[in-house]
Amino acid sequence: MVTSSAAVTTWLVGDIGATHARFGLVSPDGKVLRSRTVADMDYPTIEAALAAFLEERGALSMPRQGAIAIASPITGDQVAMTNHPWRFSIRELQEQFGFERLDVINDFTALALALPRLRPEDRLAVGGGGGVTGMPIGVLGPGSGLGVSGLMPSKSGWIPLTGEGGHATMAPAGDRESAVLDRMRRHFDHVSAERVLSGPGLVNLYDTLAELDSIPTRGYTAPQITDLAARAEDPLCVETLAIFCAMLGTMAGNLALTLGARGGVYIGGGIVPRLGQTFIDSPFRERFEAKRRFRSYLEAIPTFVVTHPLPAFLGCTALLAQ
Repeated sequence: MVTSSAAVTTWLVGDIGATHARFGLVSPDGKVLRSRTVADMDYPTIEAALAAFLEERGALSMPRQGAIAIASPITGDQVAMTNHPWRFSIRELQEQFGFERLDVINDFTALALALPRLRPEDRLAVGGGGGVTGMPIGVLGPGSGLGVSGLMPSKSGWIPLTGEGGHATMAPAGDRESAVLDRMRRHFDHVSAERVLSGPGLVNLYDTLAELDSIPTRGYTAPQITDLAARAEDPLCVETLAIFCAMLGTMAGNLALTLGARGGVYIGGGIVPRLGQTFIDSPFRERFEAKRRFRSYLEAIPTFVVTHPLPAFLGCTALLAQ
């Protein structure tokens, strides 16, 4: 908590993932006045989680405007999370808490809106040139799922994209990846990018590689697979993470070509920012550029890891400020 003045105008911002919900109260200039992270499983509904947060606001005024970023497609009033059972009506949520304005957007749409507000220290460069000012920007990132979005320039400012690119079909690059995806198709009707590029995707990759090599799986979770100690003693964890980063490079390169993202491609989500030097040293950047005739086009495009701790808050604040 930064202030306790009830006179300060507050806006509600939220970042709702499949595992954690983050709520914050911000001032219109973007200053975070109070924030809290809770486990989704601790609350039966988003209404209960939000009520608990607002009850703890102390002397801060009740927000009358709010924006919530959520890991779900937003196609109307009814919102149903893709990887969690929470579902709600935007209109009813607004009425219950007395908001004059309540915007609910996809979490990666919020991340896209945050990009122009990032400071140099809020991102980590992973190769490429300097980016072309005023050109489209791409963003994607693995967490509980795989989010994909972008920013398109216009005369009135940046326009964020709203889509579900994480559910596009994953394509292999090389025999090993082909074998992995072929084997995964025995378990899933459709092997989307999210089936490999997410927390559950890391587990899918590890288990599939173990099955291909006829070795017993150790039942690792995603955090265990990325853990340095596990990688030190289990070569399969090393290969899993290498393939994961390479396939993310494939998807990022595809996004750059699709959008013409000469302004850069950003990697967010809950997994990659924690990898640090491991990600920089991974096959990600090489795979990003590996498009043969368009290698030189992609070599000039910078890629960054978003390191800001609450980028969705920045995006929600940007939306409310419009």
